[in-house]
Amino acid sequence: MDPTMNFPRDRAPDPSTQPGADELRVLAVQRLRAKRELATHAVAYVLVNSMLVVIWFMTGANFFWPVFPILGWGIGLVFHAWDVLAPGPSEARIQAEMDALRRR
Repeated sequence: MDPTMNFPRDRAPDPSTQPGADELRVLAVQRLRAKRELATHAVAYVLVNSMLVVIWFMTGANFFWPVFPILGWGIGLVFHAWDVLAPGPSEARIQAEMDALRRR
C-alpha cells in the first residue's frame, strides 16, 4: 500500500494496513529517485529545446520547425510528471476494488 495515498479527512488510515519503517524508507527512496529523474528530464527538455530554437534562429529559417520536438517531447514530459506527481487512489477506491476482486 502506498503511504502517500489520499485518505478522507474524517477517517484516518487503518494502522494495521500501513507499511513498517523499513518499507516506508524504501518507498520514500523510490519517490525521491522518481522526483529527481523528473527534474533531470525537465532540465534536459529545456536545454535541448533551447538549443534547437537557437539553431533555428541562427539559420534564419522562416518556419519555426522546433515546434515539433517541443510539442512531441513535451507530451512525454507531461506524462512523466503525471506519473510522478499525481496522487494515488483513495482508500475508498482501493477497498471497493478489493471487494470487487473478492466477489469474483
